[in-house]
Amino acid sequence: MEMSLKSNQKKKPAAPIEEGTLVRKTSRKPASLAVVAPEDRTPVAVAVAATNGVRRVRSNRRSEQTIANILAATENIVLESGAERISILDVCRAADVSRGTFYRYFSSQDELLDAFSRHKRERFHVSLVEAVESYQDPDERFAALVRYLDYYLEHGKARRLLVVAPEYALGFFRRIFHDSVVRFQDVLGIVFDAWEARLGIKLDRELVCELLIRYVLSEQLVPGDSDRRALPRRIGRMLESLAAGASPRARR
Repeated sequence: MEMSLKSNQKKKPAAPIEEGTLVRKTSRKPASLAVVAPEDRTPVAVAVAATNGVRRVRSNRRSEQTIANILAATENIVLESGAERISILDVCRAADVSRGTFYRYFSSQDELLDAFSRHKRERFHVSLVEAVESYQDPDERFAALVRYLDYYLEHGKARRLLVVAPEYALGFFRRIFHDSVVRFQDVLGIVFDAWEARLGIKLDRELVCELLIRYVLSEQLVPGDSDRRALPRRIGRMLESLAAGASPRARR
C-alpha cells in the first residue's frame, strides 16, 4: 500500500524567522511563552508579545516598532559576534535607540535575551501555522509542512549560529524541542486522522512529531546526502511499515 502525499508547489511557504537563545542561570522565573492571536501575527505584534512578563508597556505602533528594532539588532549582533559578546550598548547603537528607551522595555541583558528567545521560537511556530493552515486536504497539508521545513533548513541561520555560538544554538534547540512536539501535533491533527483511517491503526502522534523534529535538528548538525524532498515518501513508507507490523491491540 502506498500512501498518497500530494504536493502543491504553487504556494511558497512562509519564510521562517530564525532561532536564538542563550542559556543563562538566573533566579528569576522565566516569563511565559508569548501567544499571538491568529489575526495579529505580524512580526511586530509577535515582538511585542515576546516581552510579556518582562516589562508592561503600553502597546502602540511606536513602541512595537522600537521593540522589533531592538530584537532585530540583537539577532544581527549574535550572528556576527556570538552570544557572549552582546552588550546593551551595542544593541542600542544597532537599533538606534537610547539606553533610556531600551530600559523602558527591558530591565537587563538577561531579560532582553529571554524575550529574544521567546520571540524566535514563537515566530517559527507562527510561520509554521501560516504555511499549512490554508490546506484542508490532509496530504496537501503534510506536503506543505514538509516544504516549510525544507525552506527552514535551506534558508535558516542555525548553522551560522552553531559556528559563532554553539552553546547559544544548542540552547535554542533544547528549548524549542518540546514546544514543537506539541505544535506539530496541533497542525497535523487532520493529517493523523486521515492516516489512521487509511492504515487502520492508532498512531503514536507524539512519537511521529518527535521524529520529524529530531530530523530537522539532525540536519542542522549533520546535513544528509539524500534529497530532503523525498521525506514525504520516506515517512509514508515508515507509516506503512508500522501498519504492517502493528499488533492486534494497536489496530482499531
